[in-house]
Amino acid sequence: MLIDRNNIENFCKDLRDTSKKIVFTNGCFDILHVGHVRYLKAAKALGDVLIVGLNTDASVKKLKGNDRPINNEEDRAEVLLALKAVDHVVLFGEQTAESLIAEVKPNIYVKGGDYTLETLPEAKIVQSYGGRVEFIPMVAGRSTTNVINKISMKKR
Repeated sequence: MLIDRNNIENFCKDLRDTSKKIVFTNGCFDILHVGHVRYLKAAKALGDVLIVGLNTDASVKKLKGNDRPINNEEDRAEVLLALKAVDHVVLFGEQTAESLIAEVKPNIYVKGGDYTLETLPEAKIVQSYGGRVEFIPMVAGRSTTNVINKISMKKR
């Protein structure tokens, strides 16, 4: 289910009130590939409910450049929600998920293995309320940039 950003704090409070373990991750998820699928399955396995914070189109442009996203936020949300591992999606427009995490207060915050506690701005917020940060290893050679580059090479 796509959760309105204005309702996410109350939505998550209701989940916590029923003793659900909330797992949260965030990202652009522009062109879904096996690396994303494995990552989301591993994240879901850590708890009861997986919520994905999905960057809006405007924030993807700021993060990745004017040629991105390839797929718009509505399409990216629908594709994520079609995955068995993903329970809910919430759109956010900030450069980092810090304020969103402060609202969600997940039991576990998950990011890819290319991050560390020192390079992850959201880690301090998660730790401040007793949450846990988990890193899931990247799938070698699998990235949206690699998919885009491969398509670009075939066009030539």
